[in-house]
Amino acid sequence: MNWFHFSWQNFWFSFLALAFEGLPFVLVGSLISGFIAAFVPSRVITRFLPKNRFLATLVSGLLGLIFPVCECGVVPVVRRLLDKGLPFSCGLTYMLASPIVNPLVAISTYAAFRGQHPELNTAVRLVGGYLVAVVVGLSVSRLDPARLLGGKAIPNRSRRRAALSIAAMPDAPDASRDVSAMQRVIGAIQLASDDFIDTAIYFMIGAAVASVFNTAVDQRIMLPLASSPVLSVIAMMLIAGILTLCSTSDAFIAATFTTFPIPARMAFLIFGPMFDFKLLFLYSGLLKKRTVIALGVGLFIIVGVLCIAFLPAIYANLGS
Repeated sequence: MNWFHFSWQNFWFSFLALAFEGLPFVLVGSLISGFIAAFVPSRVITRFLPKNRFLATLVSGLLGLIFPVCECGVVPVVRRLLDKGLPFSCGLTYMLASPIVNPLVAISTYAAFRGQHPELNTAVRLVGGYLVAVVVGLSVSRLDPARLLGGKAIPNRSRRRAALSIAAMPDAPDASRDVSAMQRVIGAIQLASDDFIDTAIYFMIGAAVASVFNTAVDQRIMLPLASSPVLSVIAMMLIAGILTLCSTSDAFIAATFTTFPIPARMAFLIFGPMFDFKLLFLYSGLLKKRTVIALGVGLFIIVGVLCIAFLPAIYANLGS
């Protein structure tokens, strides 16, 4: 098979590159989740959002501007927020939007598309990612979270450590006065280590699968699809799903696919941070398997329709 040639040397080079790129973000996300558990009372989380379910979902799509966590580290943050009482629809919206709607991604996308209408492409990516996340969040807002969440939404050992280390003290005013700041920091780090281990396992599995594709499969077999407006979008979403790039750096890769039309490259930049191979495994630590599958199919359809039916007209009207 000329299109497939496996090399252990190339595999390890790609695998380690993905690991060194992504694991720091997993660590940052885990640390954020631990400190949320230790220092942020659940009443703050629940009161932060509007009481109206629709408005709460809209606001959740913008939380990435406050907590700019990429897709590698957002899952443990969302797990902790759900444990604090955040509605599931809001947590899902934040989980999908945060890897795109955040300042770091805006800066990297603008830099990557310099000379290629950077303002327009950056705006399209952020607005498109926000709209897709909100649509998904609203779609599940009336569903029972128990039917969607997996049994390991919060690991048992994290619950034990929470009880031993921080004793839910942020939510109990009387107890919080008896717990020192250092004890809270220690509890936050213990919780973060639990989240990091759980999340990193799924990340490494996804990185291994992506490394096989990156090094063993001749990616030129995808190039003939670039001439079709429909197939180019589908192809770029599939490539994004397999490459498992970080949202803070994927724009530099997308900008090099100049043979593909810009709507297809936007599909790459919107779909990839929401659902790729590593996220397939990461989401499995939070959601039931059938929920993960349904989420992937739904995102593929929504992003595909957006980039096939609407983006070409938007770019044409704006003179791109």
